Amino acid sequence: MNKGGPIMIIEDDLDDQEMLTEVFKELNYPNELLFFGDGEEALTYLIATAIKPFIIFSDINMPKLNGMELRDKVHNNEDLRLKSIPYLFFTTNAEQKFVIDAYSKSVQGFFVKPSSYDKLKSTIKTIVDYWQECVSPNYVP
Repeated sequence: MNKGGPIMIIEDDLDDQEMLTEVFKELNYPNELLFFGDGEEALTYLIATAIKPFIIFSDINMPKLNGMELRDKVHNNEDLRLKSIPYLFFTTNAEQKFVIDAYSKSVQGFFVKPSSYDKLKSTIKTIVDYWQECVSPNYVP
């Protein structure tokens, strides 16, 4: 896990992108934010770049390649799997089927987007702080 790497946010809703940008700005994390409007664009980036992102926040319902399909492709790609990038779903829909499917694909977290700005900020802080403390398989002290 590259704790100094960019934070990938795969989100097709521009209002959500703006709100997340503001939250991360207020939380003052040093990581660059990379936004992708669909899973296909994110997958192309992940495969083409040598950069190891710190965390992937992925919506589920997106055009072209949805979050579940993207997670499958990331999880089944040995090179991407070895990068040990935490993959989290961050979505408005928490139907039990989605949650079960997500965890069956070894997702590292499933979060429902909070409706209030303060709760969103608190949730993002909890997630990022947790992963900052976490040790991954490719951890080298």
